[in-house]
Order: sequence, then structure tokens, then C-alpha cells
Amino acid sequence: MSSLFSIDLRFTLSGFVVGLLVGQTGVGGGSLMTPLLVLVFGIHPATAVGTDLLYASVTKAVGTCVHGLNHTVDWRITRRLAYGSLPATMLTLIVMSHIELGTETQGHVISAVLGAMLILTAFSLLFRRTVLTYAGPWLERLTPRRSAWLTVVTGATLGVLVTISSVGAGALGVTALLLLYPTAPMAVIVGSDIAHAVPLTLAAGAGHWILGSVDGKLLCSLLTGSIPGIILGSWFAARVPDFVLRPILAATLTVVGVRIAL
Repeated sequence: MSSLFSIDLRFTLSGFVVGLLVGQTGVGGGSLMTPLLVLVFGIHPATAVGTDLLYASVTKAVGTCVHGLNHTVDWRITRRLAYGSLPATMLTLIVMSHIELGTETQGHVISAVLGAMLILTAFSLLFRRTVLTYAGPWLERLTPRRSAWLTVVTGATLGVLVTISSVGAGALGVTALLLLYPTAPMAVIVGSDIAHAVPLTLAAGAGHWILGSVDGKLLCSLLTGSIPGIILGSWFAARVPDFVLRPILAATLTVVGVRIAL
């Protein structure tokens, strides 16, 4: 038990920095932490994904509390996303339970999916404003009912992708919500996306734990840093205007892009 709760300061510092970014922008949990664990620390891809999912669930639960106190969570949006993501997560885990995650081949498969998700995440952040501009006429014709159904579909898509790679809940979720709810403040979009990520990553992470792809010692080290990090980031998010938050998202993209290139 003592070895489980021993702390590695390298992972604690990494958890703090990523937690800070997640709290303020809603982006960076999987898209930064998972490649950091795989490429810098040499963690097996399956273990990195599984551990990151549980790390994200606890970290974002704390962030959700702060955003909730700041009234920057739209629970209607969060529920709609969860209606799609939770069933999709369960189905994905059932499929994954028939695959041996510890093999070298499966490690390569997960790495390939992870890489594709990172590229998609980078694209969604880099071209977000362009997409929103061209989607303007379509958004004007979007009825509240259609917006609600598309939110459920978005949740289902995120459920599959996040369960496999741990990437996408932040960057892709925020981009989709900006398209579906263009009048919502950025802080509310971020807060709602973080709140939805809690049940999604908890369900997916619990499934990975059952499948044996979670490192408990690594998880404790990451959480030691991420919890204070996301508290600070979430506190700043409600106090920083949209025109400041958007460049922060772009800066997060730059970090992810560099990591992909390396």
C-alpha cells in the first residue's frame, strides 16, 4: 500500500501544469498528458491511456466544482453530451475487453489512434475560428431541437474516441460546443465541457482499470499535482475575458503541435 501512494515529483509537476491548462481552457488533459507519458516517460500506450482517464476524471471533478461555484457550467449541455457518451463508452469497453491490451501489436494500434486523435485535436484548435466563420450560415438555421440532438451525437462520438485514446474530450468537445452554442460565453463552454468529461472519463477509466491498464502509483503522483493546478486554472477561467481565453487555447495547440512533431 505504501508503494501505491509514493510520489514521483516528475509526474506531480506534469500533473500540475496540465491541470492548470485544463482548468483554464478545458483542453490538454489527454492531448498533452497521454503523449507526455508515452513519449517522454516511456509509459506503455495502453497504461498511459487508462491511467490518464482516471487522472482526468478526478482532476476534472475538482474543476467542475470550481466552475459550478462560478456559475460557468450549463448542466443542460452537460446532460445532453452524457446521454450520448456514456452508452458509447460502455459499448467501446465491451469491444476492448476482447482485445489483449498488453501485447505489442495492440500498443501500436493504440498509439496510431492516439496519434490520429492528436492531429485531429490540433486541427480543431488551429482552424477553430475559420470553421466557425464558414459555419455561420448553417448555425443560423440550427433549431434548438436539432442542436440538442447533435449534442447527443457529439457526446457519443467523444465516448468512442476518448475511451480508446483518452484524447478529444477537451479540444474536440469545446470546438463542437462552440458550433452548437455560438452565443454561450467561452467560460461556460469550457465549464460545461469539463463537467461532461467527469462521467465520461470515470466510466472509461474504470473500464481500463478492470482491463488492467491503470498504474496506481503513477495515478497518485499525477493527482498530487493536478488537483491544485486545476483549482487555480478554473478560478482564473471565470475571471479572464473571452478574448484572452482564445489565445490561451491557441497556445495549448502550439504545445500539442510541438509534441506531435517530436
